[in-house]
Amino acid sequence: MARSMPLVAALLLVSAAVLAVAPRTAEALACGNVVAYLAPCIPYARGVAKAPTMPCCNGVRNLNAAVKSKADRQMVCTCLKSTVASVSGINFNNVSGIPGKCGVTVPYPISTSVDCSKSV
Repeated sequence: MARSMPLVAALLLVSAAVLAVAPRTAEALACGNVVAYLAPCIPYARGVAKAPTMPCCNGVRNLNAAVKSKADRQMVCTCLKSTVASVSGINFNNVSGIPGKCGVTVPYPISTSVDCSKSV
């Protein structure tokens, strides 16, 4: 489980991009929530699955819908970046393609070098 969290963080970087235009909801978003939304995307991020699964895409869409504000988007981005730093075995080409494969538009590139304070 602890090993899955860093992988989810890579997917969260994708989510940070997805969250750029998300509507507000009533509940605050936390890094743990982000990880939970994106955990089903780990097999695709590792290259084990050939495509994002339905649960992965549902998580991406639900995370997109859960983001309330620019501060939430920045938190998601920061959460992902800090977690991804310790992850090995992630195919970042797969990660960057998840939003599009799940039908979610991202207005900027997904990258570990993104400046969370400016790009989201």
